[in-house]
Amino acid sequence: MSVTPINDPLRENYREAFITNPRRVEHLADGRVALMCIDVQYLDAAEGYGLFADPHSSGVPEEGRKYYFDRLKQTVLPGIRRLQDKFRSCELEVIHCRICALTKDGRDRGAGHRRLNLLAAPGSKEAEFLEEVAPQGDEIIINKTASGVFSSTNLHYVLSNMGIKTLYLTGVYTNECVETTARDACDLGYFVTVVDDACATVTEALHEASLATLRDRYSRISSVEEVLRDLGTFSQVSTAGILTSRGA
Repeated sequence: MSVTPINDPLRENYREAFITNPRRVEHLADGRVALMCIDVQYLDAAEGYGLFADPHSSGVPEEGRKYYFDRLKQTVLPGIRRLQDKFRSCELEVIHCRICALTKDGRDRGAGHRRLNLLAAPGSKEAEFLEEVAPQGDEIIINKTASGVFSSTNLHYVLSNMGIKTLYLTGVYTNECVETTARDACDLGYFVTVVDDACATVTEALHEASLATLRDRYSRISSVEEVLRDLGTFSQVSTAGILTSRGA
């Protein structure tokens, strides 16, 4: 899809502060980075379940559903898995965020999710991660009931405890939960990379518009291959070495 460049007179100022800042490289060298996999679950990323249990009442036309699920199967899920495997091999954090209430009836949900009648109850199929990108071992799972994971969970506290300073974002939907997370993370002081071909939403236009807004302001926009090259510069260290470099 051809994207018309956006004239942004302040973009270069943001690039220097957030995108080309040398601390990005330092954080990678020190292992202060994490991969975040956002909402890749049966609620919103599986045909025949959750929001798409009844395709005709999903609000997404057939063309949009085909585009979305084709992109997930052919590009996004394989890309996320490649990134997960690389982060794991480097002993770097892989963190999984999902929409999941604390209660069966969802009375703890955020107001927005209640208005949308959006519910993934604990233990439900909708709350399950897709198998191909599911958590492994004791990887951290963050449950949320709002678009933004920072505003509705203790994620910032958890990341701070682990010394994480840079985040690589993947998942769905690009223009909703991924974009909200990118903006909030940037405001909280994290360096952010959104992985273009490891994210999806229900139209290409929405995906590209979201990335165009984030690009070189709130986030660096990279491909899976570019992130893998980033990690290729990371010298694999032991868990003890990572903890020592992060400090208390």
